[in-house]
Amino acid sequence: MRMNATAQTIPPFSMPMFRSFVPERIRPWIYVFIAFTFQFSGGLYLGTLNQMMGETALMREDLQMCLYANLAGMAIYFPLLFRMKFRFTNKTLLCGAATGVLLCNLLAPHITFLPALWLVCFIEGMCKIQGTFECMSNIQLWMTPTRDFTVFFPLLHIVILGSMQLSDLLAACLMYHYHWDYMQLFISGIMMVDLLVLTICTRHFRMFKKFPLFGIDWLGAILWAMLLLEIAYLFNYGDWYDWWNSPVLRQLSIVILVTFLFCIGRMFTVRHPFFEPKMWTYRHLVPILVLITLVEMFLATEHVLEEVYLGEVMHYGTMTTVRLDWPALAGVLSGCLFAYWWMHVKRFNYLRLIIVGLGGIICYLSGCYFLVSMDIHISQLYLPVFCRSFAYAVLSATFMTCLEEIMSFQHFFQALSVFNMLHMVMGGVIGAAIYTRGLAYYLPDNIARYGAAIERVASGGMPLSIPHYIETFLPQMMEISVKQIYGWTAYACIFLFLLFLLYDAPIRKELKQMPSWHKIRKAIAGSFAVQKGKA
Repeated sequence: MRMNATAQTIPPFSMPMFRSFVPERIRPWIYVFIAFTFQFSGGLYLGTLNQMMGETALMREDLQMCLYANLAGMAIYFPLLFRMKFRFTNKTLLCGAATGVLLCNLLAPHITFLPALWLVCFIEGMCKIQGTFECMSNIQLWMTPTRDFTVFFPLLHIVILGSMQLSDLLAACLMYHYHWDYMQLFISGIMMVDLLVLTICTRHFRMFKKFPLFGIDWLGAILWAMLLLEIAYLFNYGDWYDWWNSPVLRQLSIVILVTFLFCIGRMFTVRHPFFEPKMWTYRHLVPILVLITLVEMFLATEHVLEEVYLGEVMHYGTMTTVRLDWPALAGVLSGCLFAYWWMHVKRFNYLRLIIVGLGGIICYLSGCYFLVSMDIHISQLYLPVFCRSFAYAVLSATFMTCLEEIMSFQHFFQALSVFNMLHMVMGGVIGAAIYTRGLAYYLPDNIARYGAAIERVASGGMPLSIPHYIETFLPQMMEISVKQIYGWTAYACIFLFLLFLLYDAPIRKELKQMPSWHKIRKAIAGSFAVQKGKA
């Protein structure tokens, strides 16, 4: 049932962790700023990959694996967030997270041993999500006094997705005007500012009694993290190793299976597993997980097909392609605000909002299919890119709201971890692998088909400018191959869209009452006490 704000006494919002000289009006905005700075951070940055490949001995797959490791660190850490919140003070957690991000950004540019670099990026992801969560959880009641997640999640995604786009823009600009590692130096400087602000303006404050870190399945967390990184490695390096023709990937596949069995076995045998079996029993959880994976696979075209088209066909430089970040940023803001309007203001059905998001993906894929050409201006891609970001923002906020609605708070953060494992890592890397494999098939096929036609024209005595064809032939074949894959992806998305038009699910429109921090801590402590009594 929806909480009635008029019938329930809502205590005034306050942030007692700040020192008295800090004006109350600016206290929440300080945390908004810090949350933005955390989301700006990353072990490595997409906007600098091309220059990094040129100056280091690392391949694109090596650098992409760093990004997946960073995202994996964020995803796997979700079940630990509340345990850390109930154990340490807000100041300790934020200062620790800022220090971790600072050190990781200083170390990452100088590490050449890949496993160590991936580990640093993984730890940076954990620190990044810890800092973001700690900031946003403390201003949640400021954003929505009734803990209405139809308000909170759209606004949260403005911070998360908006920061991603601005981070890419900033990284590209710093790389172009200075050097690729200036982004790491900039983030390190921002973290120093955060530490200075936290040291001066905040104090150690506990809203509740310290809760010890017992009962955490650390080995389970490590196993699930290993499984996630192994799958990411398999699909990221699959094309480079020629998939299962390589003994490396055949052996890795066996390791993945063994790790998965250990994860499942531990989930059903230990007292407090990292992911509880009951978490998987909620109705509609699996459909949501499948949907977010498919959505990420559709949108992985951004990191494969768009890059091939812009770089290999159009030969755009970094400062040209980065112009697409502006319509992407506009799409993010529009999508988040639209989701807020749909779910909170109008209180329309959540499932219909998912259909709207899928429609945005179809517009993006269809637009790219019809527009991809060597004769267009980059500004003609603004609308498809806007549709892509709009759809991504709408679907991200909606899926998280649906996830919260179907689950109890006890298992919500465990499910959120699995959700983000698929959302941030597996969906994208699997989709990218499929499109890379598609290009590997269509490009030589088109070269053979069109090359044979050109040869017949030349042998027929018709006038033919060989140098012209040699110069333009390969980009044209890439253009055709990209269009073909965009077309097949659009067909798949249209099929999913039509399925949704025929399906309805009883996702609640009304907001359930969310427990307070004190009740959450009491419930966690009670669960351990009960299980100790049974033992």
